[in-house]
Amino acid sequence: MAEICTEIILALDSDSLDDALRTVHMTLDHVRTYKVGTILFAHHGIESVRRIREAGAEVFLDLKFHDIPNTVRGAVRGAARLGVRLLTIHTPGGIEMMKAALEGAREGARAASVDRPLVIGVTVLTSLAGDEGVEDLVMSRTADAVEAGVDGVVCSAHELAGIRRKFGDALVTVVPGIRLNHQAGDDQARVATPGLAARDGANFIVVGRSVTRSDDPVRTLKMIEEEVRNA
Repeated sequence: MAEICTEIILALDSDSLDDALRTVHMTLDHVRTYKVGTILFAHHGIESVRRIREAGAEVFLDLKFHDIPNTVRGAVRGAARLGVRLLTIHTPGGIEMMKAALEGAREGARAASVDRPLVIGVTVLTSLAGDEGVEDLVMSRTADAVEAGVDGVVCSAHELAGIRRKFGDALVTVVPGIRLNHQAGDDQARVATPGLAARDGANFIVVGRSVTRSDDPVRTLKMIEEEVRNA
């Protein structure tokens, strides 16, 4: 496998935009891209994306669009106009829905004269335990994402090596459920350390509460950076 540089995405899973922006300003020297998920977006909408981008950061819009193809195309078109770096759709929506999402991303980016965001398909949520059935499902949904032509997938570190072997290095992989060795998994079942995910070829690792709820978020980020470098 070719060497892949693993980048940290920091999740802003807060209902307070002020708290989220404080985290951005505190950690901007260590993080390029911040995840805006359903909690922050439901409370503050596109304002959350705009304010984070104004702070000098990129946005991973993790809303997991999942609907009929035409609806997803329109939703992704609007999201792409915001200038986000990555966005998510749900792979169970099917190949045609994923193709529609990609077309919506192209349309929105073109209309706003911004770069097209990477369209990333969510395979199986990391809250589901990692038995053999889950791994098979992740691989099947990844195959659908590749057929649809989207840029990458969200998977846990447990399926990452298999995805790299089967689909190669060109597929972008986003890996949540990242914890340092001494940290608990919370509500995520398929968790892994930053080093394991980096070693197996993650393009992006998503960290959240392990950093934002730590006593010293910057120190925790530095620990994660060091573990990734040494993987």
